[in-house]
Amino acid sequence: MTVTTRPVGRGGPPPGTRASLRKKPEDLDQLAEHPVSMRRVAGLFTPHRQSMGVVVALIVVTSLIGLANPFLIRRLIDEGIPQHNVRLVVLLVGGMLAITIVSQILGVIQTWLSTKVGQSVMHRLRTQVFGHLQRMPLGFFTRTRGGELQSRLTNDINGMQSVVTDSATSIATNVTTSVGTAAAMALLSWRLSLLSLLILPPAIYLTRRVARLRRTIQTHAQRALADMQTQIEESLSISGVLLSKTVGSGPQLSERFTQTSRELTDLEVASQMAGRWRMGTLAIVFAAIPALIYLAAGLPATGDGMTIGTLVAFTALQSALFRPVIGVLNVGAQIVTSMALFSRIFEYLDLPVTIDNPTDPVAVDVASAAGEVRLDKLSFSYPGADRPAIADLDLVLPAGQRVALVGATGSGKSTLAGMVSRLQDPDHGAVRIDGVDLRDMRLSDVAALVGVVSQETYLLHTTILENLRYARPDATDDQVVAAARAAQVHDLIVGLPDGYETVVGARGYRFSGGEKQRIALARTILRDPRVLVLDEATSALDNRTERAVQAALDEVSAGRTTLTIAHRLSTVRDADLVVVLADGKIVERGTHEQLMQIGGAYADLVAAQGQDARAAVSVSG
Repeated sequence: MTVTTRPVGRGGPPPGTRASLRKKPEDLDQLAEHPVSMRRVAGLFTPHRQSMGVVVALIVVTSLIGLANPFLIRRLIDEGIPQHNVRLVVLLVGGMLAITIVSQILGVIQTWLSTKVGQSVMHRLRTQVFGHLQRMPLGFFTRTRGGELQSRLTNDINGMQSVVTDSATSIATNVTTSVGTAAAMALLSWRLSLLSLLILPPAIYLTRRVARLRRTIQTHAQRALADMQTQIEESLSISGVLLSKTVGSGPQLSERFTQTSRELTDLEVASQMAGRWRMGTLAIVFAAIPALIYLAAGLPATGDGMTIGTLVAFTALQSALFRPVIGVLNVGAQIVTSMALFSRIFEYLDLPVTIDNPTDPVAVDVASAAGEVRLDKLSFSYPGADRPAIADLDLVLPAGQRVALVGATGSGKSTLAGMVSRLQDPDHGAVRIDGVDLRDMRLSDVAALVGVVSQETYLLHTTILENLRYARPDATDDQVVAAARAAQVHDLIVGLPDGYETVVGARGYRFSGGEKQRIALARTILRDPRVLVLDEATSALDNRTERAVQAALDEVSAGRTTLTIAHRLSTVRDADLVVVLADGKIVERGTHEQLMQIGGAYADLVAAQGQDARAAVSVSG
């Protein structure tokens, strides 16, 4: 990280001088955990090597052209003005203007090229990371914070723009300018050059000390800013506002935000004042440098034969030397920071894709699929679990029939449903649809064959129409309406002031749970899947809403192979087959009537749920 030192008056460091702090420990830790080779980073710029070569050439040419100005000034002062040589004066002044014009034109071209290269690299990385994360298994997102994903896709990749347009170009500029300026100073006067080199180290030392002090303060400021952003996100979201209003925590939240804002204000003031005395001392040092140069020029030992033009030209070069020298000293920290950014991005790109398209996929005709689902000796274990979630399970779901999975919490129901929709792959065995292993199909074919409606409905913050078409962008208006009618939500939608153009709000907050569930169901119906997985689709609804949604589910599941995971056993009475799971194994199977007659695990579940319902009625009464 770098900070910008403030101009401290005449003779001080040039405005905008960037003083390096030091290598950030978190950057070093990141590189230690996930090292990055320069070859891999260079590979990102390989398609742009010609543009980068032009950028470097423009930087070198611009820096060298700028060094000609002091020599023109020397000749103007020593020859043109004293001799009243108008022609020479015009040529020299014209040369100065030409140098400025050419430098600015080259600078514009260099900025355009470097920005274009940087944005191209960012675009490619951003799309690669986004596409790669889309292929990650569901477990990755359950253990990774959403803010971390957003940070790497936005902040880290945006930071790479500065790698190209700032770090890379500043390194080339500073090295070229430092070497060229030092050489030009030596050509003008090697004696005065030695004097400048003696004064430069303490100036650099003081600047870096101030930068380190500001770095410490800025670290605390960044943490305070992060706390403030978190408070805004948590307190001003719909859920946060609802919580604060219902528990009366508004004043407390305001006080907490005020304290954080006050802390941030104090830190910003401290950052600006940090090292002000040191910077004042530095200003005195830089103001003294020209005076010492003039003194040296006036002494016989060091100024013998020196012209006024040489003195003025040398002073101009010396005052411009500080910025590039500091920049050269910052190269190490800049490289570490840049490599740490690449490391964070490559770390995500290197994550293994455990569920992906097969190398040689089996051709599947989704339109003519029957939808028979066969589970052959399935076994699956979660990492670190002491027992398998699914153990050597065999089950057939005949095409067009409704099969219900029931069992206690943790029996493996949702895990099994996840494998049918290929949200995860079994450790052993296979899931087959119409005899084809899901792992041999394209993921797009699996998604077309298997539709999922879960308890957790997610609606996008857009219109109802766009939410429905999210599942099938090419759907016609008639197809959208037909899906909404099947889900028994069409009448609700057309009764709204804006109909299908109604914006659902953040997470569909303006709708009830049952309404959101039916909209989500219509979205799934629009894909017309042959296999329907209903994972606790009505468990979070009240009895009245559940009956409405269940009626929609019954209509939709007709003619489809349906796998229903139900917490409320009343919803599975009409299933063609009820399968009871316990510890990842099938302990019973049959119709509702058959299993009730057996009087086993299923009957016990029904009895227990009936007792719970009667107890709830008794308490409420």
